[in-house]
Order: sequence, then C-alpha cells, then structure tokens
Amino acid sequence: MAIKKSELYSSLWKSCDELRGGMDASQYKDYVLVLLFVKYVSDKYAGDPNSLIEVPEGGSFADMVALKGDKEIGDKINQIIARLAEANNLTGVIDVADFNDQEKLGKGKEMVDRLSNLVSIFNTPGLDFRSNRAQGDDILGDAYEYLMRHFATESGKSKGQFYTPAEVSRIMAQVIGLAGATDSKQSIYDPTCGSGSLLLKAHDEAKSITGLDLAIYGQEMDNATSALAKMNMILHDCPTAEIWKDNTLSAPHFKDPMGNLKLFDFIVANP
Repeated sequence: MAIKKSELYSSLWKSCDELRGGMDASQYKDYVLVLLFVKYVSDKYAGDPNSLIEVPEGGSFADMVALKGDKEIGDKINQIIARLAEANNLTGVIDVADFNDQEKLGKGKEMVDRLSNLVSIFNTPGLDFRSNRAQGDDILGDAYEYLMRHFATESGKSKGQFYTPAEVSRIMAQVIGLAGATDSKQSIYDPTCGSGSLLLKAHDEAKSITGLDLAIYGQEMDNATSALAKMNMILHDCPTAEIWKDNTLSAPHFKDPMGNLKLFDFIVANP
C-alpha cells in the first residue's frame, strides 16, 4: 500500500531538522535532496542490469546505512556519493555537498550522531520507493517540489528562484499547445529551466494527452540549480533529458551543425 503524502513529507522534513543550526536553510537542499536521490535510485535501480542508472558496488544507500555510528561516516558518505556520481556521469551534480564539513555538521560525535540520524530518517519502510509508488501518482516528484517550496520559504527567497508552482506550470504547458504534439521526436526546451519543474510539467502534459514521450532540453546558468534540474529529471523517470549549465543569452548551448540556435518544437520559460 502506498503511503500518504503527508507521512512522506513529514519524514523528509525531519531530515531538515537534523541539519538546523549549522547552515543556512537554503543549503539544506544540498544535503537532503542528494540523500533523497541516492535513496530513490538505490531502491529503484540497484541490481537491475538493464536500468539507465547504474548503482555501483559501494555506491548505494545500503552502504550509507552500514556506516551509522562510524566515526568516519562523513568522509565515507562522500566516497559513496562519488562512486554513484562517477558511474552515471553525475560528477559535479550530486557530489557538491560535503558530508564531512565540520563547520556545517559538527565535529566528532556531533557529526556522527547527526549523519547517523539523517540516514536513519531515510531508512524507513515508509520511504521504500520499490513498494510505495502509487500508480499514476508521482510521490517522489511531489516530495521534491514540497521540499523546494519550503527551502525557498525558510531561506527568505522567492520560491520562483528554485521552482515554478505546479499550477503555473500546468497553465503554461497548455498555453503553448502541447496537446498538438504528433511525433515522439518532437522536443520541449526551457532556456532558463531552473530546477526543471516547468519542463517536467510540460512533458507530463504532452504525455497525458497524446501518449508521446517528447525529448527534453534545458539550460540553466546557476550551478546548484542546474544540478537540481538534472536530479529532478531522473527522479521523474526522464534520465535522458539534456540539461546544460551556462548563460543562455551569452553562451547558448543548443545549436544546429551550422552554429545557429537549434529549433525546438515547443519552448517554455519560467515567468
């Protein structure tokens, strides 16, 4: 039986409570979302030789669980994430948070206890993504967006900096005419994609109406936010989406062989 979203959200927010005191709220996402990502891909893809995501030996969430109480837990968690990143060309994306940072996570026993508790929060039956995905309901994606909204609120920043509200995304997806898609080779592009929520809503809009799995492209200049977008694509079962980090105005990445801007079938942009 799938868990209630409220129970999932409560568990995730407990992980934020473990991090309070040592860092700004805007930095919580650097730790919580990476652990959420590792837990998700480990549950879903570990042991599957045909999956698009490889969970290598020594690079899974189970390896993190085995470290609870270990005096070197911070450094070893960094190594686990690095293995997973290297195996999937995600270096610089999921390994940006330092789980051995004494300034943010405490020294000695304080760090060991904090990280052990953090791992324990994710290591619960209620967060088993192999069995708790309700059909037609993107629990993990909703949890990601829930955290994004709260990170923005906690840090005093506009949530639009991280995340386009779902209601706005759905309306924009309808306005650009995705219902008229006719071929799976057609594409969706967001030149300022942020964490990718608008791109994903547009993709879902086209797929729900036409059944077509359109190609996804996005560019985002902020390093942390573009990393979130790449993780978000995988969390939403769109691992082949292409997200590029750079300034779209001064250095547009997506060009045709002649060097001209590539023509996309559907273009969305954060308002």
